[in-house]
Amino acid sequence: MAASSTTLVLDNGASSLKIGIEKETEPVSVPNCITRTKTERRKSFIGNQLDDIKDLSGLYYLLPFQKGYLVNWDTQRQIWDHVYQSLLKITPSDLNLIVTEPPFNFQSVRDAMIEVLFEEYGFSSLTLTLPSSLSSFHQLMEYPERPCTLVVDSGYSFTHVVPYYRGKALLESTLRIDVGGKLLTNHLKEIISYRQLNVMDETYVMNQVKEDVCFVSQDLYTDMRKARGKQDTNTISLDYVLPDFTSVKTGYILPKGGKQHGTSEEQILRIGNERFSIPEILFNPSDVGIHQMGIPEAIVHCISTTPKPMHRYLYSNILVTGGSTRFPGFRERVLTDVRKLAPDTYPVDVTQHDRPDLVPWLGGQKLAQEGREGAGGHLQSVTQSEYKEGGLAQCHKKFYDNQIILHSNYN
Repeated sequence: MAASSTTLVLDNGASSLKIGIEKETEPVSVPNCITRTKTERRKSFIGNQLDDIKDLSGLYYLLPFQKGYLVNWDTQRQIWDHVYQSLLKITPSDLNLIVTEPPFNFQSVRDAMIEVLFEEYGFSSLTLTLPSSLSSFHQLMEYPERPCTLVVDSGYSFTHVVPYYRGKALLESTLRIDVGGKLLTNHLKEIISYRQLNVMDETYVMNQVKEDVCFVSQDLYTDMRKARGKQDTNTISLDYVLPDFTSVKTGYILPKGGKQHGTSEEQILRIGNERFSIPEILFNPSDVGIHQMGIPEAIVHCISTTPKPMHRYLYSNILVTGGSTRFPGFRERVLTDVRKLAPDTYPVDVTQHDRPDLVPWLGGQKLAQEGREGAGGHLQSVTQSEYKEGGLAQCHKKFYDNQIILHSNYN
């Protein structure tokens, strides 16, 4: 990247995109969707315009991502146009771009993204990489003495477990679990709708409920017994006041013995074992019929498929990132469960940053500031002139081949 150029870092997630110039202290987080309300179906609210909606019940979403992959380009263009022109007020042709794509991305989707970013937006240069690669680079810059990192990225659609050796991903050992924040919110909607109140159309509200009340249990059976107990011994169950977007704009937890902020007509949810049974799906996907390993088992299996000299270093440097890792107790549960499954001779350590959802963007920021040389050449960019000369083949060579090492090439 040219030293005189400014770099834009874009973590283009399925739920939200985190975007900002490298010199900013933190990115702007924008919902990666176009929203319409039940009362104004003809009017669209793009990205952060969601904040302008007065009644957030029964929202209808247009999403650029489906099942974790970018397939709706018209929607994504509208969101990017809004962010570039109205929110950040930038000119793409004056900027380098570091942008993320999901692991196991389809070649056709990757090619379409490259063409759109170079030909329609005209970025000066482009670096296309995985969110976990930027997270690994961030960890490598903070702990340069640690040659290996195991990144657990739990986002909106999937959870990925990706091992790294000196900033390079081992694709053969990468695992995907088909559980993310979207599935957790949908399952919470189904449970509440079956037990109490029909909230199947209230995705926005129930996602907020999930973020406000859920936690990861450290002892599932003990918490189950507590949730079944009577009021004086039940420390799990609580009352949650739903917003009506008239007197109550935001839902809130009702303190024990407390009074509602508004009228007595407000709807209250009684949340019991749902508080921990929803995040538990990340650790036991079979609870909802998904016959895959949970996160701790996936970590151990992933490490077991890497070259044996790496095992000790991977167990001692596990990094958890993504919005679905923000539940209280998540890091501690991963540490406890992996410690039980890992060989006794290996130390186990799990790192979680204060804002795990921002780690890929912060890694991209460090990459932009350090330049390609600072990344050891593992994360390379393609300039506009190189793209015009070499086309997609030039991009494939730099974006893909230089990031992956095969086990046979390990030394």
